[in-house]
Amino acid sequence: MDVFGDLIRGVRAHGSLFGSSTLSPPWALHFVDGAPLTLCTVLAGAGWIVPEHGSPELLRARETIVVRGPATFTFVDEIGTRAEPIACGEHCATPDQGGTRHRLGWHDSGGDDRDATTLIVGAYPVRGEISRRLLDALPVVLRVGAGGTADAVLDHVAAEVAVDAPGQQIVLDRLLDWMLVCTLREWFERPGGEPPAWWSAQRDPVVGDALRLLHAEPAAPWTVAALAERTGVSRSTLAKRFTDLVGQPPLTYLTHWRMTLAADLLVEQDAATVAHIARSVGYADPFGFSAAFKRVRGVNPSEFRRARSTERI
Repeated sequence: MDVFGDLIRGVRAHGSLFGSSTLSPPWALHFVDGAPLTLCTVLAGAGWIVPEHGSPELLRARETIVVRGPATFTFVDEIGTRAEPIACGEHCATPDQGGTRHRLGWHDSGGDDRDATTLIVGAYPVRGEISRRLLDALPVVLRVGAGGTADAVLDHVAAEVAVDAPGQQIVLDRLLDWMLVCTLREWFERPGGEPPAWWSAQRDPVVGDALRLLHAEPAAPWTVAALAERTGVSRSTLAKRFTDLVGQPPLTYLTHWRMTLAADLLVEQDAATVAHIARSVGYADPFGFSAAFKRVRGVNPSEFRRARSTERI
């Protein structure tokens, strides 16, 4: 498993988190649920994304914008629109105001759409600490222009929202997942961009291999020597190259990754003992694991589990 694949694996569209809207001006859709990630793309027409805390962004046909929550945002036909905002969230209903037709999972083609804008929205819940590392690498609003790898996905989305067929929601969810991956890849690879260290390091023939090994076998008894042997370089070469590209030594990176995995396991496996979680991430000694967890996360594993359990009540 590569780093990006690991970080995005908990980000999935499902069910009513997909929406397709055909909008005739004036309009103002206020997305109020504050989803951790919301992907917005326009199949036809144009409009403005107005973040709660940020500058408006013009969204043209086949362009994509990703908004990072929890702040809300509005999609409007023009800055200063006269339309009254319609609150939209996970269970957005069909509003009757402003010439708006909104459906979950399919496109209403009735009426005159020549001057209409078709907006596709995928709101993504982000589960656990693993995917939060991905969120930390993103700005509040990121934009990817038309003409990239996501265009092929958009063609499939456009075809799917034009019909109402069995299994459509599953197809749309997976298409939106595919599109999110394409969008983030292009944003990380944009000319003049500053991608996170782990993204750039994946391309290095030595450090990239080391990262893949650590993510594929996080519980293995890794040493710098063992990692260097698997990557075909000396200990000193690996240690320096890894630190230069990733920003921390290999075993420090491994410790932080293990604690991220452990944090999710503590929540997901609430009946598992701390000793069991410790073994799952490569610690034979639960006391050593607890000390490492507190050093990295600021609280011990039991306190972390209690706090997360309280948040879910």
